[in-house]
Amino acid sequence: MATPFLRLANQCLVANLAVWTFLSVAGGIDRELAGQEPPATIETTAKAWYDLFDGKSWRGWEEDRKEFWRIENGALVAGSLDKRFPRNEFLCTLEEFGDFELQLQYRIEGTEGFVNGGVQFRSQRIADHHEMTGYQADLGAGYDGSLYDESRRNKFLAEAEAEVLQKALKKDDWNHYRIRAQGDRIQLWLNEVQTVDYRETDPSIPRTGRIAVQIHGDGVTKVQFRHLQLRKLPTTPVP
Repeated sequence: MATPFLRLANQCLVANLAVWTFLSVAGGIDRELAGQEPPATIETTAKAWYDLFDGKSWRGWEEDRKEFWRIENGALVAGSLDKRFPRNEFLCTLEEFGDFELQLQYRIEGTEGFVNGGVQFRSQRIADHHEMTGYQADLGAGYDGSLYDESRRNKFLAEAEAEVLQKALKKDDWNHYRIRAQGDRIQLWLNEVQTVDYRETDPSIPRTGRIAVQIHGDGVTKVQFRHLQLRKLPTTPVP
């Protein structure tokens, strides 16, 4: 007959073996799960917001467009209210972006001609030309909150509804733009009112490119952009 001490020792040994077996199995499961990639579209994997423009320098932006663009009071500025701007001009980031969310403030003023500007994204410069090609979040001339395809399909892909625009737009004042591009889906918000929810159906359209600010030509126009912030989003696989 086993003594009480031996019975206690055997019970402890059995308990330890059970714990060791459970941890081994659980560890194997953990190791197996650790090798699996989380779905790329999980929102919690988005990166933190950071300043795309620091409000004082050309860092991260082209520096050869100073003939047309300047920095004033923490904003990127082009044009004036005393003369007509001759042609479209863009100021581009040096880096290219794919899936991201961008927010910024803009103000556009003008007295004559086509008073308009825009924010390019997933775009590229046309070689040996002042134009760019790609998506544009339009602004000014009644097109605020609309999505245009600049120098490519040359048409609006989605337009803000008139009644929505009337409620959201602050004329001759600072407006907040939010642009979200993830996979084939592009969304725009004007002062936190959604104006566009577009799905790209052409698989040949690039999903990466530069971001740029634009002033449209043929108008007595002044356009300003400030508080540009960006966060990168998880890449959505191409179907």
